Amino acid sequence: MRKFVITLTTAIFLMFGVAAFAQDADHVEAGVFADYFRFHNANDLNMLGIGGRVGFNVHPHVAIEVEGAYDFERSTNTQFENLTNASRIDFKATHFLVGPTFKTSGPIRFFGTLKGGFVRFGVTPGPVTFGTLPTHLENTDLNGVFYPAAGIEAFAGMFGIRAEVGDEMYFDNGANNNFKASIGPVFRF
Repeated sequence: MRKFVITLTTAIFLMFGVAAFAQDADHVEAGVFADYFRFHNANDLNMLGIGGRVGFNVHPHVAIEVEGAYDFERSTNTQFENLTNASRIDFKATHFLVGPTFKTSGPIRFFGTLKGGFVRFGVTPGPVTFGTLPTHLENTDLNGVFYPAAGIEAFAGMFGIRAEVGDEMYFDNGANNNFKASIGPVFRF
């Protein structure tokens, strides 16, 4: 699976990289973001993580974007009668998405995107370190994803801020809808 993802990403860079640099300005956008994922099938479990995104402009109003995110484990409160207990959940998620983004022009841009990819759910019994991030997930469940979203980005020169909200639908015995939001800095060059 890892070789497939690397091959797919390389093919996208090669196919659209040449067209992206043939444009007049704003060839590439790259950024990091904070990720919020509301996992509907786990009693609306709120998952937080980090991610990165790279977009290559193939037209002044169209970009091909590749993004990945990793949602960390979190603590939650469980209540039994009148006792509340904070407990650790070892459940984590990894997201990978690719697809076109359609946007307006100017310093403040509105955009819509349709991306596909996968989400991998899994359990890691150890701490989050580079040795367990994210390739050593156990009991994993890999599902295909369709992600329609909309958002806004505001730029001052080459630096900007981007916010996005959407529905990350993964497919496991039918479509499962999950709210997803991200916000973070973006650089365009």
